[in-house]
Parts: sequence; structure tokens; C-alpha cells
Amino acid sequence: MSSVPLSFPTKPDTLDTLQLLDDEQEWAAFSRPDAQQTGCWESNVLIEGMHCAACALTIEDVLKGVPGVLKAEVSAGSHRAKVVWQSQAVAPSGWMQAVQQAGYRALPANDAFSRERRLVESRKALWRMMVAGLCMMQVMMYAYPAYIAKPGDLTVELEQLLRWASWVLTLPVILFSCGPFFSNAWRDVLHRRISMDLPVALGMLITFVVSTAGTFDPTGVFGAEVYFDSLTMFVFFLLAGRWLELRLRDKTAGALEALMNRLPDSVARLKADGEFERVPVRRLQCGDVIRVLPGEAFPADGILLQGNTSVDESLLTGESRPLTRSAGDEVISGSHNLAAVVRMRVDRVGEQTRFAQIVSLMESASTTKPPLARLADKIAKPFLAGVLVAAGLACAYWWQTDPERALMVAVSVLIVTCPCALSLATPAAMLSAAGALAKRGVLVRRLDAFESLAAVDTVMFDKTGTLTRDAMVLGQVTVRTGQSEQRVLAMASALAQHSLHPVSKALCAAAALAEISPLWRAEKVEEQTGQGVSGLVSLGDASVATKSLRLGSAEFCGLAAADSPILKVHLSDDHGWLASFEFQEDIRPDAAETVAALQHAGISVYLLSGDASDAALRVAEKVGISNVKGHCSPQEKLDFMRQSQVDGHRVAVVGDGLNDGPVLAGAHASFAFGQAVPLAQAQADFLVSGSRLTNVVDSLLLSRRTLAVVRQNLWWAAIYNAACVPLAIAGMLPAWLAGLGMASSSLLVVLNALRLSNDAQFERKT
Repeated sequence: MSSVPLSFPTKPDTLDTLQLLDDEQEWAAFSRPDAQQTGCWESNVLIEGMHCAACALTIEDVLKGVPGVLKAEVSAGSHRAKVVWQSQAVAPSGWMQAVQQAGYRALPANDAFSRERRLVESRKALWRMMVAGLCMMQVMMYAYPAYIAKPGDLTVELEQLLRWASWVLTLPVILFSCGPFFSNAWRDVLHRRISMDLPVALGMLITFVVSTAGTFDPTGVFGAEVYFDSLTMFVFFLLAGRWLELRLRDKTAGALEALMNRLPDSVARLKADGEFERVPVRRLQCGDVIRVLPGEAFPADGILLQGNTSVDESLLTGESRPLTRSAGDEVISGSHNLAAVVRMRVDRVGEQTRFAQIVSLMESASTTKPPLARLADKIAKPFLAGVLVAAGLACAYWWQTDPERALMVAVSVLIVTCPCALSLATPAAMLSAAGALAKRGVLVRRLDAFESLAAVDTVMFDKTGTLTRDAMVLGQVTVRTGQSEQRVLAMASALAQHSLHPVSKALCAAAALAEISPLWRAEKVEEQTGQGVSGLVSLGDASVATKSLRLGSAEFCGLAAADSPILKVHLSDDHGWLASFEFQEDIRPDAAETVAALQHAGISVYLLSGDASDAALRVAEKVGISNVKGHCSPQEKLDFMRQSQVDGHRVAVVGDGLNDGPVLAGAHASFAFGQAVPLAQAQADFLVSGSRLTNVVDSLLLSRRTLAVVRQNLWWAAIYNAACVPLAIAGMLPAWLAGLGMASSSLLVVLNALRLSNDAQFERKT
């Protein structure tokens, strides 16, 4: 994946423009090689011009019909498409042009102008709504006398004048405000297909034609009444609902776009002569030295060489507080430099960066179709066809007694039965939930994982790297008579500073935590791999003799080895044993809280570890887990989980993503945990890139609430149609009220789903 977004023109309609993307060097900007098939690429694109599930199915059919396109998935909720294509058989311009010929537009998902186009689209929608609203109010003024007048109050000439005035004011609504409905409907007719806009446009056209006929020929069959007020009113309601829906959808899309377009376009790179030059980010290579200013994002993964600063990694890891970074520390692409000018060495670029991995996951999730959404999509097209048939039958039934009313009944049926709410019910809720989790550092690989996680009744944890950190912490210290803990810890840390072993790091961290002044100095330090370090340690005071010390295993320190499940490191001098340091695994501070919250939610919690049973039991006791199994190989973990599934349990697995591949793949839902997660994401459904273990609980509770919202949306869509269709067929639902019902149903579904992303905190009780 390229780190520089494409700069597509505002209207990339020409074939020449599309062919710019046929250059293989540009593919990386919106595509990545398919890991499962050689010579194949997976592209993520935005689709403009679609409004419903029927549109999504149409685009999928068009893409699948292009030779060389192996797979296509289009999401009606996010307006994104995932296309898998063979580079030897088709170029990007080929399948993009096919989408364009179908009446839509495909654009690279990280196009730099996507936000500008969304703003232009939103402004146009607002203007159409405002024109419709203004004309509606004026038409209602002219229609009002006809509603309240008694027989004889209005002369024929005055009534006709009011009709003509209403007709004139309705023209801007038809010609301008209704333009997208008519153009999309005409596109469907030309391609012999059906979408949401076709029945809506038919309803508008029929209403205008009937009312126009009544205006031009007041004594004719349609002259009894005109419906310009109803027409302008339901057009206004439809446009208002669509504009609000567009704004709400943009709010969800904005989170993904903010992540994808987080990298700068260019960066200052150090030249051989010591000067800096501005170069595009895509030209960076491993080993380059670059300068990053305050307020800029780091364009690649690397190591700081100069400067001290604080960085914001909240969008990538969920860590809300700024983190301190100094020379020697690692920084990740996509994080923001907040405080000072720094220099860094580039270690990873492009697809190798954590940023690229995270963007890939979010793109994949935004185009995934859960089973409930796929079911709704399958229903959408036949449902729309049924709407046309129902409208025709209702019109035929009423035509025998009242032709004018027959047409308006057909209009009401066409409008009120639009399946927008049905097609938006599932993707709107799940995309909203995925966005809420992304803010907390949890990335969702598959939207349908929400359905699986909501049904989970058992959670199985790995130990190392999941319930515990990779680091060790100092426990009990035993010292020789006449020595103090602080003194021996200071001497040991003087030696440990020269080693990168995890135990040495733990000793240094313990000394720093105890605020022990580093007065002791070590020289002539030697390290024997796997054994320990030795050297001369002095206090810098002539009254204290230099000591020859050894820090390491019992054998290295000349002591008798003893079997013990506890990790011990010893310190010895020329007189023998001086001190022993016991080390324990560093249990995550929120591990006990997480376990308690899961148990409170009715979840059974297990600990499966490859470590010795004693070590697993100690960790389990501290975090509150009673079901423990140690000495587990990956196969034994898998067998244990499968037996639980055979017993009827729905199992979620939480691992570090490194050696738990089989059990993560076999679980109903799975979490890969830790900072290295994006590089070891092969099997997990949820990737916890931050440091909070409580995110597992948040994800589970949110998934339950998400499925509840989905069910609410589906029930609302079903009840709405069940109640309104009979009323429309019976002639009891006027066109304006049908438009209001249709717009309100879609808006209610989106607003209900948006509650999932608006919660500041998830409901969690411990």
C-alpha cells in the first residue's frame, strides 16, 4: 500500500483518466497483491452514485461480468467495493470503466479528493432540499384555500389561477430537486434493472403528470384535484432524509478516511551533503534519515536518532495519552509528532508498516458483508419488483371506480414500500460499532464476527503476552547477612545496564522504580550468552574497594543449582553468594478487572498455557481464573477448545497471535493481542493493537448491543412495511405521508445505529 493518496480529478469520467491507473506503479496506491493467488490483486474503491442494496448487487454483477475479475463485494452501508482481479487478464481501467458504463463511478479508496467530492455532493443535496422546501411552502400556501373553502367560496378563475401558480412553482422541484431520482431511474431502464430510485421516480412522474393534466384540462378525467402540494412535500421529505443520511454516513466514513489519509504527501529527507530536500513519501527507502516537524505525522516506521518529543498514537493503538519518545525509541507511521523537531531513521515503508496493516484491516472490514446483510441484499431486488407489481395491481383495482385516485394509490404504494431501511439495518449498525471499537484500538477484520461474538459463552485466554506482558518484574530479594536490598540491587543494576536480557532490563527497571541513585559503576563487563554477566564494580569512593561480581545463573555464580519453578538470578562476589533475585511475569494491570467483568457477564473463563502448570496456576490465581490447563501444546489447546464446542459452548479465544494460529482459527470469535498484532493477524477476527485487556470485554458487550440494534432495525423495517402497505393499497395513505414515512424509516435506522458510535463509554460492570 502506498503511503501517498492519489489525486484524482473531481470528475474522473474519461477513459484517459482511468488509464492513468493502469501503470503498475500506481496499483499500490489502492491495491495490494493477493496473498492466496499469484498474479492477482485486491483493490478497495469507493462507489459514487449508489443509494441502496439493489445498487450494490447491480455493481457486483457488473464487476463479476468483467473477464479477469475473480471476486467483487460491494457494501451498501459504506459505499465501498473490494475487487479481486488478475493483472494478466484485466487492468484497473477495464473494470472501473464497466462500473462507469453501468451508471456509477469507482474511485480509489484513498483518493485525496474523496472528502472534497463528498462535500460537493452534500452541498448539492442541501441545495436540492432547500429548493424543494421553499417551493413546498409556497405551493402549500396556494393549496390552502382549496382545503378550507366551502362550495362557492372560490371562483373557477381563482381556483385555476392557484393551480397554475402551483404548477409553475413545482417545475423547479421536478427539474432540479428531482434530478438525481430521474437520472438514476433512466439509467436503470436503459440497463434493464431495478433499484430504489425507479419506483420513487415513477411515483413523482405520475403525480406530476396527473396534476399537470388536471391543471391544463380542469374538466377532464384528472381535473377534479391536483397534487402539487403532496408532490413537493414528499420530495422535500425524501431529500431531507437522504441529506441527513448522507451526513450521518460521512461521519462514519470520516473515521476511516482520517486514518487512510493520515500520512503527509512529502517529507524532508537528509541528503549526502547534510542538507534536507523535500521528497514524496512514496520515494522513501529503508535507511533514509528524515526530519519530522511538530504537527506532522511520521510517514514510516523507524527509530528516533535525535530529539525528544511526545507523540499521539491514539488512532492507531487506542492509547489516548501522548507518549514520550526520545533518541533510540521506535515510532510508527501514522502517529503524530506533537512537541519538537526530530530526526528518524526509516526502517519500514509501504506495506511493511503497522499503519499499512491497520488500513488494510479497516478497508477489509468496511467491505465485508455479514450474513444478515447478505440476506437483506438478496431480498431487496425481488422486493422492489414486488413493489412495482403491487402498485400496478392496486392501480388496476381502483381504476374501475376512480382513475385519478387509482394513480395516486399506485404512487403511495411505490413510495412507501422502498426497502432502504431493510438494506441499511445491518451494515449501518455494524459499521458504527466497528468505528467505535477502532477509536479504542480494536480493529475488526470481519463484520460478521459481531454475530459470532455476541453468542459467546466461554472465553479462553493464552497466558504469555496476553494476560501477562512480555517483560519480567522483580519479586522477592534475598541478601547475605550484613548487606541491604538497596545496596545489592544497585550493584546488580550496574552490571545489568550492559545487557539486553529481559531479566537485566527488569533489574534496571526495579532500581529506577526504587529511585536508587546509580552511584555504582561497572567496567570490564563480559556477558556469556544464556549464563550471565561479570565485571568490576566500584562506587567511586576510595574507601570502598572495587568488587568483582557475577550476575546470572547459579552455575555461573559458582552456586549449587536447585530445582525451582520460580525464575531466580543470583549475584556473587569473591566471597561467594551475595544475593538472589526472584522474577515473576508482569501481569497486565487490568487482567483481574477483565476476568471479573467477563464472569459478571455470564462468561466462563479458562486459562490455557504452554508453560508449566505451576506458573499457569500462579497467574490464574492472581487474575481470578479457576479453570486452568498448563503444559498445553497448540494441538492440545485446539483439542480442548473443540471439545468445548462439541459440548455446546460458543468459544472466543484471546491470544498473542504468534503461536495460537490453530486455536484462533477454530474459535467462534478470536482476539489477537499485543503490539505485534498487525504483523501476526492471520487468523484473528479482532485485533487489539493497544495495551488495554478490557477491550475484550468492551468488544463482547458492544457486539451484544450491536446485534440488539440490528434486530431492532429489522423489526422496525418489517413492521413499517406491514403496516403501511395495506394502508397505501386501501387508499388511506396520501403521497406526502408516504414520502415522510419512507424518509423517516431510513433515518430512524441510521440514527439507531449511530447510537453505537456515540457512546463515550461502554456499559461495563465488574
